Amino acid sequence: MRIVVTGATGNVGRGVVAALEADPSIDDIIGVARRAPTSTSGRTRYACADVSRDDLVPLLADADVVIHLAWHFQPTHSPETTWRNNSIGSERVFTAAATAGVASVVHASSVGAYSPVADGDDEPRQESWPTHSLPGSCYGREKAYVERVLDTFEARHPDIRVVRLRPSFIFGRDAATQQRRIFAGPFLPNRVLRPGVLPALPYPKGLRFQALHVDDVAAAYHLAATSEVGGAFNIAAGPVVRGADLAQLLETRLLNVPSSVVRTAVAAGWHLRIVPTEPQLLALAMRLPLLDTSRALEVLRWTPRRSSIDALGEFLSGVRDGAGAPTRPLAPDSITERAREVASLVGGRDS
Repeated sequence: MRIVVTGATGNVGRGVVAALEADPSIDDIIGVARRAPTSTSGRTRYACADVSRDDLVPLLADADVVIHLAWHFQPTHSPETTWRNNSIGSERVFTAAATAGVASVVHASSVGAYSPVADGDDEPRQESWPTHSLPGSCYGREKAYVERVLDTFEARHPDIRVVRLRPSFIFGRDAATQQRRIFAGPFLPNRVLRPGVLPALPYPKGLRFQALHVDDVAAAYHLAATSEVGGAFNIAAGPVVRGADLAQLLETRLLNVPSSVVRTAVAAGWHLRIVPTEPQLLALAMRLPLLDTSRALEVLRWTPRRSSIDALGEFLSGVRDGAGAPTRPLAPDSITERAREVASLVGGRDS
């Protein structure tokens, strides 16, 4: 079996590649990324390509499965850039897969693709819940758009097996530095997240979410690629995370703040290019549905091995230690990297 993984050097990509390499029945693994990793130790072959513009058909030739993970969270101040990679790039991957005769496509969708629920609605939703997201958030809008692209793709290519994984928030140690850069920016000191340092944790009142360890979501992608299942699968671990859980991990007291106040603060930081997270993403997170994972457990035969609290704890530990991995997207902080990021933000440009 030959499997191609796009976005192979990112957070989930590295985990998926490791899970595939541990399976002796997989003969060939090709990792596609804009930049090859700085060092490799496994049997995966890497190819440098940009899904938004390069010819992908030769890379997918003779592949049995393509796992499409390539996705840009930034720059949020340039929605044309993320749209070109995420929306157009995804469509190009699917088209190339059909042209190359790939039998199966496994796509990384997200809980962010789901339509919002009312405040206080904690009923877990199955995969039949609508995937229209919220139009204000680039992330949700693009995830929902690709769902529609896949709808058309499946109708045109009924002979190709299509799987959509819709995971909750994904955390891991190796991606801790990257995720801090993506969502908090370069000005958050690592020491702030040491237990007992914060006198209180300001937290948007009502925010709750499901978390997932990167190794568990990698296992789900491995199962989706090597089985005969099709359709969508919710992927999440328990318990549901609330402010009290984060406060306990940080050994501090919880300070509930109205979400409107937090959103105003995030919006101010975003417009000043101090905070890279768009305020609309917080609005989306406040109204995400909780995920019913029974189909993944029963059909995909997937079960998480780590709790959501374990995943968050490992992430916070990684942030405190400045953890990273030997790929540029996941590299730990360096003086030059921090200087470049700060100069970009201050100068009004996105890196």
